[in-house]
Amino acid sequence: MDQASLDIVVDDLLARLDDDHLVRLLHQHQPPVPELGLAEFHTGAEALHGVAWLGRATQFPQPVGLAATWNSDLLERIGEVVGTELRAKHAENPGRVSLNCWAPVVNPLRNPLWGRNEEGYSEDPWVTADCATAYARGLRGDDDVFWRTVPTLKHLLAYNNETDRHVCSADLSPRVLHEYDLPAFLGPIRAGVVGAVMPSYNLVNGRPNHVAEELFVLVRQDNPDLALVSDAYAPSNLHLAERYFASRPESHAAAVRAGLDSFTDQDERSEIITDALREALDAGLLEAAEVRLAARRLLRLRALTGEFTPENDPWAGVGAEAIDRPAARDLARRAAAEQVVVLDNDGILPLAPGLRVGLVGPLADTVKQDWYSGTPPYAVTLADAARDLVGTGVLGGVEVCEGADRLVLVAESTGLALRSAPDAVLLADADPADPELAGVLVTDWGHGWLTIADAAGGRLWRGTDGAGVMVDSTRPQGWVTHEVFSAHEHRDGTVSLWHRGTRRWLRVEQWGGVVSATADDLAQAERFSVRVVERGLDRVRDLAGRCDVVVAAVGNDPHLLGREAADRPALALPDSQAALVAAAREANVDVVLLVTSSYPYALGAAASSSRAVVWTSHAGQELGHGVFDVLTGREEPRGRLAQTWWASEDDIAGLFDYDVIGSEQTYWYSRAIPAYGFGRGLTYGDVRYDALDLPPEWAPGTEGPLARVTVGNRGGRVAHELVQVYAAAVRHPVRAGRRLLGVSRVVLEPGETRTVDVPLHMDRLRTWSAATRSLRMQPSEWEGQAGPSADAPHLAAALTVLGEADPPHRLPLDAWHCDRRQGVVGVPVDPLRGTALACRTGSGRVVWDAVDAEGPVELRLRGTGRCRVVDGAGRVVADLRPESDDWRWLRLDLPRGGTTSLVLELEAPIAAAELRGVR
Repeated sequence: MDQASLDIVVDDLLARLDDDHLVRLLHQHQPPVPELGLAEFHTGAEALHGVAWLGRATQFPQPVGLAATWNSDLLERIGEVVGTELRAKHAENPGRVSLNCWAPVVNPLRNPLWGRNEEGYSEDPWVTADCATAYARGLRGDDDVFWRTVPTLKHLLAYNNETDRHVCSADLSPRVLHEYDLPAFLGPIRAGVVGAVMPSYNLVNGRPNHVAEELFVLVRQDNPDLALVSDAYAPSNLHLAERYFASRPESHAAAVRAGLDSFTDQDERSEIITDALREALDAGLLEAAEVRLAARRLLRLRALTGEFTPENDPWAGVGAEAIDRPAARDLARRAAAEQVVVLDNDGILPLAPGLRVGLVGPLADTVKQDWYSGTPPYAVTLADAARDLVGTGVLGGVEVCEGADRLVLVAESTGLALRSAPDAVLLADADPADPELAGVLVTDWGHGWLTIADAAGGRLWRGTDGAGVMVDSTRPQGWVTHEVFSAHEHRDGTVSLWHRGTRRWLRVEQWGGVVSATADDLAQAERFSVRVVERGLDRVRDLAGRCDVVVAAVGNDPHLLGREAADRPALALPDSQAALVAAAREANVDVVLLVTSSYPYALGAAASSSRAVVWTSHAGQELGHGVFDVLTGREEPRGRLAQTWWASEDDIAGLFDYDVIGSEQTYWYSRAIPAYGFGRGLTYGDVRYDALDLPPEWAPGTEGPLARVTVGNRGGRVAHELVQVYAAAVRHPVRAGRRLLGVSRVVLEPGETRTVDVPLHMDRLRTWSAATRSLRMQPSEWEGQAGPSADAPHLAAALTVLGEADPPHRLPLDAWHCDRRQGVVGVPVDPLRGTALACRTGSGRVVWDAVDAEGPVELRLRGTGRCRVVDGAGRVVADLRPESDDWRWLRLDLPRGGTTSLVLELEAPIAAAELRGVR
């Protein structure tokens, strides 16, 4: 069966569906149409780094860790496993498990404080595109017609903050859009490995992304059949939180007209959406043909999986036996090891055989799961892996201490201590003097966030929506994380506890000693006296003093302090964890700092006082094995950072500042010196860069050049080196910064020298031309750089690009496509399309450097402010006041005599959209 035959099947189904059926297809939960052979279906299954929320499935490292492997083949193989296991889940429950998977996430990691950093791959959009393409190719499969699963790219676009994510607007210039944000989406789309895209919650230039018609056109330019599926409840935001439309029928009609196909909204209450769409049709806000086009895209998405032609589906036989295969376990371990990054090492790594290791810290004996993790068949902690090596000669012994304080809490109102009852209810009914009373273990995750566990059983306290407190949880989890508390210390030394999930204080109820989170304010909260049984830092010091080497396992819990719906409070390592590292260092100079995290940290003294620094993401079920395979040298370090680790929060721009060029963000533009640069990662060898051979010039339209880099290994171990070639702009018409042009992996034996060919992706040097409204290769001078990271080029060579200079601007002039701007922001021209530049307060400027136009023209303005038009000679051509909240065309005369610059000097409140010739 070929693609044309499949399209015939789709069109035949479409022709037999009436308008009411078509409307119902536009909700996430599509009802069955038995008379036409259509089964129940819904869009969306989570598969970010393993099948999620559907029971047991293989779990791989977080995407930010997968990117650190710099191994496209590995990512594709992981995608194959995840896609196959999703097929197996679908076989068990076809109506409820979708083969449209909502992965990968391709938002470039512009700001490391973004709560969802763990879901993305890299701050570099091209690296992000490469990773996403490889993973999606595995999910899709290699059949010419049928897809194993249909991947969906998330989230279109300029989405790097959780704070106010439903109502914030990213101010985005055309350059940033086309050079930075868009390539991560277009790469996988042009590779033909994704079938859908999900818009993001936020607005861009004042327009909600769920009605951003021009963005939809951009991502569909290579695939008109690409489906657009909404994020959860985002369509309702259009008329509720965003207040962009007056009613649900208006907003939903506008979304379909803009190109949205599927509404993930109101859960399974599809009638709320479909009734609004029917009302929009009846009112003439929406055409039946527009609904039919959206329905066709969704039917085609289903057809790609073989649903309508099962006899041709190459994956029809996949069943439950495909889950948790031995090969998948091996791949999970391989991935966990390859993503480990050695950031610093003074020679202590790999660990010498037979050492007695002290493993300390809150990540020492746990495998954390994030919101989009699934249920692994097993989980190997760092402590598990270390214990497995004792007795093999690799490690001489291991002791583990998580560093939590062990306390007894006594309610002041009753004089009784807290304990966990046999039914897991938290009670205040124990004798504080009872020597058998285990007390609680309190872990400080920083910024006042605490988890509290029963010291006897290890179960966490968990607040409930019903206000009781249970002691039955194995880890922080859930959309609302109920396992986290904060403490307020009173002047008399007693403390009150606040449950962060329900935002209420703990109190002891009058009868039975039940502890509940029911106090509305601190005055009503119970006060607890605290008896310290053992300080965690004292235990860390004691253990560290007994061991040969200490591995300090610090980092984050992905459900706390940075995740979907919550950005990070700070870049620095939490004070509590810095203190733990310092305590270990007091007792033992041989400290390895092991950071397990979803994002970069500014590590400060914790790093500088340690003999080695190693990073791993939350790497799934084989975390422990993968990390200790590298620490002990059974696997050579291969991981390299795909995201810069900045030394200070002063080195990053604001969370809402999307102008990566103007505010100098990412390794592309930043002049700050990072703690660990993009691409950083050490080997256990000693790799030297000896020579760089680069063509002195290159012309667009010719074959992409090769860089030839000579590298040698002076060390005594095999080295897996990632040879990286960058280009840094020396002379360019616009600020172009630095770009990664290519990488090549090489394995060097001890003493070996080799010349490595690195293919260069010269298209990454293109910049956006406001005059032609396209990406162009400008004539420019660059410095080619080769080395082990972006911030440490070891070799350099000149590179001249023989591009073509921009022509002058011609009418019509679009204000958004100016050459330079100051004091203005993007705003919509019309609800679905067009962007103007507005000066809301003070004054602003819009500049075109060279305009080839003369004679009578008209300028479209809106507002009650003032617009002065100034030519290249500084003459005021016109002084305009539209005096209207509606767009008005105002006439002026441009000077005669050829090309000139043109400036709009705006005084608020005013917006400028377009300058055109008078017809």
